[in-house]
Amino acid sequence: MSTQKYKVIISDAAFMMIDSHVDFLARVSESAAIRLVDDILDGIDSLCENPERCPAFESQFIPDNRYRKLLSAKRYLIIYEISGRDVFVDYIVDCRQDYQWLI
Repeated sequence: MSTQKYKVIISDAAFMMIDSHVDFLARVSESAAIRLVDDILDGIDSLCENPERCPAFESQFIPDNRYRKLLSAKRYLIIYEISGRDVFVDYIVDCRQDYQWLI
């Protein structure tokens, strides 16, 4: 097993999505918003070790095995792709909302 970690790169769009989710929740509960951002960032950080552990994000319009998905904070999908030793986090979506616009 390789001990080399992956480099995780979070897109500007993914940062904006995190910010949007946290901002919305902070209007209700600041402590819940802090927990949410911590949980999402912990999930993203875990991709440094073994990003292949997560299943493929499947859709008829996306090439097979291009993206993978990680469920974080019980209802947020972290959608990312692996290229060599780099992991590119492209989207953070709330599973309770329609995210079909991705495809």
